[in-house]
Amino acid sequence: MSEIVYVTEEGLAKMKEELNHLVAIERPNASKAIGEAREKGDLSENAEYDAAKEAQGLLELRIRKLEGDIGNARVLDASKIDISKVSVLSKVKVLNLKMKKEFTYHLVSEKEADLKQMKISVKSPIGSALLGLKKGEKVTIQIPAGAMELQVLDISI
Repeated sequence: MSEIVYVTEEGLAKMKEELNHLVAIERPNASKAIGEAREKGDLSENAEYDAAKEAQGLLELRIRKLEGDIGNARVLDASKIDISKVSVLSKVKVLNLKMKKEFTYHLVSEKEADLKQMKISVKSPIGSALLGLKKGEKVTIQIPAGAMELQVLDISI
């Protein structure tokens, strides 16, 4: 059974865009590469053909995965999110008590996580530790660099 994938409208649109690109552009390119490699002779000793077939297999796997994720996607409605506690789609302003520095994390699904944009997965150590907390609450999180103590300063959408 496939797992439900929670995404934003933006995340679903990106997944559909990637799928369309893979099907319309990459799939024909993979077929063309296989055809060109096949023309070069004996397939049993043709490394180029083997590589093209392997690339096509990986492409088809990615296409099937995206189709499954899109089929199981549930779009989250930001207007229905309870901002009294941290949940998926929350923007959480926290204070790192050790560093005395503020950060704002946007909690998203694994599919939409992007640390450069401070979008962290709810399944990440920090994201999962923040889930359910209310303004003012503190949490200690074990991360690879050691313990991190955070205090929730604000929650918004």
